[in-house]
Amino acid sequence: MEDIKSKNISPDSNIKDIKELLDSEAARINSPAFIADDPVQFPRRFERQQDIEIISLLSATIAWGNRKMICRNCEKLISIFEGRPYDYVMDEAYETLPDGNIHRTFFVDNLRHYLRGLHAIYSRYSTLEAMAVAEGIPSAEMPAWRLVEAMSMHFAEGNGGTCDSRCLPGNLRTTALKRINMALRWLVRDDGIVDMGVWKALRPSQLYIPMDVHVGNTSRDLGLLQRRTNDRRAVIELTDTLRSFRPDDPVIYDYALFGIGIGIMHNS
Repeated sequence: MEDIKSKNISPDSNIKDIKELLDSEAARINSPAFIADDPVQFPRRFERQQDIEIISLLSATIAWGNRKMICRNCEKLISIFEGRPYDYVMDEAYETLPDGNIHRTFFVDNLRHYLRGLHAIYSRYSTLEAMAVAEGIPSAEMPAWRLVEAMSMHFAEGNGGTCDSRCLPGNLRTTALKRINMALRWLVRDDGIVDMGVWKALRPSQLYIPMDVHVGNTSRDLGLLQRRTNDRRAVIELTDTLRSFRPDDPVIYDYALFGIGIGIMHNS
């Protein structure tokens, strides 16, 4: 971790020094320059809330692996939707979509499953946020996990009772829920820089860190996380630590943990 070493930061460092590093890195990376090379650029292209929700969820769903490939395949999705994601879902145009690959192990069959689920939700609620309110998610102890539980019910309803783990994880007791936590960061954080803040039903203080291998390892190197497995318990542990730094907005530090050791333009 070159950035950590260059600043003489270690797990034994003063917590003030670690917070200063995190604040500095978060401020550096949470900037308009970040947008062009990140999947957040895709939901930012839209103005209608339903379009933003759909592209946020799907861009986050395929946000694993090489960032250039992720962005290329997000472009593919928008092309499939002919630039109108919500209309495409409500018209059920996905039913005639030919088989093929979307991103790595996410295929058109998986996309159809996802879009049928969204159709079931939008047939009942004006927005995904409205569904979240109706399901009591803003008052839930773990809103992101409760959101997936509710979405999974509607997805099964829209798919004849079947589930698809490539769309939504089923192991909610253990999953770190990285992709949904990323989408919620985009939808809920409202500082007006990178994240869009279109959802008002949830507060930034209720968000959890989107944890991947890099974020987990960086957090351990900094002494912010003790748990060795990148699972739900690790997400809770790390987010609780970050809340002690910034109770109103702990997930601002996602930018810092992303950037430390790899830099803004490198593959995550």
